[in-house]
Amino acid sequence: MVETVGLVLHPQRDSKVAIDTIVEWARARNRTVLGLADEVGRIDCSAVPVDDDTLVDRADLLVSLGGDGTMLRTMRLIAGRSTPILGVNLGRLGFLAEIDVDELPPALSAIDNHEYTVEPRMAVKAVLPDGTAVTAFNDIALVRIPGDGLSAVAVSVEGHPFVRYAADAVIVATSTGSTAYSFSAGGPIVSPRVEGFLVVPAAAHSAFNRALVLSADERVTLELLPTSGRLAVEVDGAVGAHLCPGDELTVTALRAAAWVVRLGDKTFYERARRKLRVNGSAEVD
Repeated sequence: MVETVGLVLHPQRDSKVAIDTIVEWARARNRTVLGLADEVGRIDCSAVPVDDDTLVDRADLLVSLGGDGTMLRTMRLIAGRSTPILGVNLGRLGFLAEIDVDELPPALSAIDNHEYTVEPRMAVKAVLPDGTAVTAFNDIALVRIPGDGLSAVAVSVEGHPFVRYAADAVIVATSTGSTAYSFSAGGPIVSPRVEGFLVVPAAAHSAFNRALVLSADERVTLELLPTSGRLAVEVDGAVGAHLCPGDELTVTALRAAAWVVRLGDKTFYERARRKLRVNGSAEVD
């Protein structure tokens, strides 16, 4: 039974209708709705404002109102816990959001009655040079800064040197992130059920330009070569640090770092076909 619902909101999209729907559902059942203070404070609603730690500790269900970016932020907020996350789409079709706003009441009741499944999502993690630990559910990428030269990166797996890339970026992506930056760089689409991660060069300037697929049990180390420019470390698309030649970053996997609610209506492959506009070959058709 869901006693406490926690809300995570898109910073700009209008979520008033969705919030009112959730609050009304909760009020009719004498349940509690919590929201992050800096988010619900800008909306006229009766959700109880709390800090991040309180939301994570008290919520039986987290509801992400927005799109895939909001879902990723919610997953990072709850990383390592088994609290289920329901994604509600407020904009364009995404991969992670499960329902639209008008489907909220039956979806909440189904979850309350345990009529749902959860899909584990793996993350990748690293420690930045300043000691900050970061977790990403899409990708951690070393990205060239315009005017500062290419990304020249040596890749080692479990301490064994394997390949050197010269590229615009080197992306370490989860299966979830295989349809994001990695996909735009030519990486494969990977089922979210696969426990592994990718190393993908973007716009490679080297003879070897293939992606690597690694086990979730392996660690990969990215070392900036002397010929590399200064690189930005992007964590799910946000810059977390900068690296210089000689610096290195070790990335490992975190299994089942978040649990996404699935209600059985749509599959990953249906979402992928629609979102990526996947069609058959013209010759076959």
